[in-house]
Amino acid sequence: MDIRCAALSLADAEPLAGTAPTEADWLLVEHSGSWGRKAVAESNLPDEVREHLLGLAGVRVQLIRRHGRETDPTSQVRVFTVSLAQSSGQRAVVRSAVLADVGELLTMDLVADAGDPSALTPYDEPLWLVCTNGRRDVCCAELGRPVAAALAARWPDATWETTHLGGHRFSGTLLALPSGLALGRLDAASAVKACEEVEAGLVPALLTRGRAGRSGAEQVAELHLRGELAFADVETLRRDGDTILLSADGEQWQVVVAETRGEPRRQSCADDERKAAPVYVVRSAGRASAPSS
Repeated sequence: MDIRCAALSLADAEPLAGTAPTEADWLLVEHSGSWGRKAVAESNLPDEVREHLLGLAGVRVQLIRRHGRETDPTSQVRVFTVSLAQSSGQRAVVRSAVLADVGELLTMDLVADAGDPSALTPYDEPLWLVCTNGRRDVCCAELGRPVAAALAARWPDATWETTHLGGHRFSGTLLALPSGLALGRLDAASAVKACEEVEAGLVPALLTRGRAGRSGAEQVAELHLRGELAFADVETLRRDGDTILLSADGEQWQVVVAETRGEPRRQSCADDERKAAPVYVVRSAGRASAPSS
């Protein structure tokens, strides 16, 4: 058996911090059909629906399905819109609708936080999205499916398999909503424990890739204050170049984060080419100076 990309990344102690997805607006569409490497483009969704989803500008579209369930194609379709924009604070704005037919997507405003409020209603319950798409990378299936099974046994309504969360080499990977925390290197046991911590408002620092919707540098700055300086309540306020301003336990802190390139390494089991991914280095961290009068 070939050595998997996740095993190589772990053996190389590649940092998790700063690797969460950075897109702010997401659309999750329930679809239990076969998932290809390019899940939406290669799906068996109706042609009109597929092209509509592929044409959405500025929205990351994910397919989702229940673990181990083959949904009846005549059943209703659950969709979620997710806004991870910084203006919404540390919690994502999640809205949901149940459609009688997937074709209803053609008449909905699918940009998160927009459109007819009667079509999408606020959704405040936890969501655990686990990448299990083996067509994208075998690690996602081999490591993600046991995670999805364990979470589905504990949280059947909250757990969904999904098509791609980036960073195959960090499998098993998960996006927790509404916190927006992306987790990696999970197994069945650690996933349950980590999600219990997230439910309690904690951040499982050693398994956290970052807060999705933020830049890699902002993700690293937050995790630095939580991990190295043991702050519990951390919120990113703004970024100015390499300097990230954050609120930490009621005080303002500045963290300077430099982006460099890591060592070339295998990014995926399906690609032997070695590529250098971004690496983020904290140069300094300290209380922000009070503005001069």
